[in-house]
Amino acid sequence: MGRQLGLYIHIPFCKSKCDYCDFYSLPEREARMDAYQKALLAHLKETAPQAKGYLVDTVYFGGGTPSFYGEKRLRELLSAVKKRFEVAGNAEISLEANPDSVDKKSMVRLRRAGVNRVSLGMQSAHDDELEALHRAHTWQQTRQAVAAIREAKVKNLTLDLIYGLPGQDMARWQDSVEQAIALQPELLSCYGLKVEEGTPLCGRVQRGEVLPTDDEQADMYLWGVERLEAAGYHQYEISNFAKPGYEGRHNLIYWDCGDYLGLGPAAHSCMGGRRFYYPPDTAAFLNDAAAPVTDGSCGAEDYLILQLRLRKGLSLDAYKKLYGKEFSTAQLAFVQNCVRAGYASFDGRTLALTPAGLIVQNSILAQLL
Repeated sequence: MGRQLGLYIHIPFCKSKCDYCDFYSLPEREARMDAYQKALLAHLKETAPQAKGYLVDTVYFGGGTPSFYGEKRLRELLSAVKKRFEVAGNAEISLEANPDSVDKKSMVRLRRAGVNRVSLGMQSAHDDELEALHRAHTWQQTRQAVAAIREAKVKNLTLDLIYGLPGQDMARWQDSVEQAIALQPELLSCYGLKVEEGTPLCGRVQRGEVLPTDDEQADMYLWGVERLEAAGYHQYEISNFAKPGYEGRHNLIYWDCGDYLGLGPAAHSCMGGRRFYYPPDTAAFLNDAAAPVTDGSCGAEDYLILQLRLRKGLSLDAYKKLYGKEFSTAQLAFVQNCVRAGYASFDGRTLALTPAGLIVQNSILAQLL
């Protein structure tokens, strides 16, 4: 099998919804989990023929909070995946988890079932910052969860952090990063807090709550890049920093415009260049009334945008080979301006954004496109 496929399985259930979250999730809906499991198993069976001829190289349980869904259901799903799909022996099998729903016994069972990577939502090392986001865990629970994951012999751990939080200054952000490094994860994901329309956080800001400014967020980001590099975490993507060999394989499929199949409401897919998704409607999904919606194709513009998220950058040779595209004289002149400003590096064949360039990536892309 020459073609590789990433499989994404959406678990929408959460203990509670964080104030900044605009992902499709269902807080306090545990009573619907069994019905969802039945529908998801049926969905796996129905969609598996689409993956004929593919080798599943990564499996990603995202959400929501998959660890809140229960290890028994997750193991049943993983067993069904291995039955219905051709899964590589060295597949990366990832689980998103929150610290309050992790324990050693469950992690041992999941590791034995095949889960070999855990992405843990730490977010901050300060309880008041976690509380301000309405996170359902404490810093102490994060440390306990990391210990449980390691005791369960899971050797690939990601910690998620957010900068630009309510009440956060540079010193507090630096402390969270240092505390995270001390836990020795293989990968750190660092995201700037975004105020999304319709979220409780958006309402708080509209009522006058003050968050760190864009410039303050940029300073936090640039400090984080430098500190994590010094600690042995190479920045391979705009928000991700990994020890050598531990780059997240599943997310790289997205950035490289590879093939991935998403299962469950709100899950997106791209196969053979065609993009589609299932509507964010659990009721329709449970009633077997959810139909995929075509969402265009993954073309040259998408490839350029996604490749420039990566520190390795955009190969102009690959860009031409895949899409028959070359930079115009005007685009090349703009690239040289970016290089002079310290926003990019360009050797004539590969364009890569620097950390400073990644901060203003949207402006650079607007000019290139």
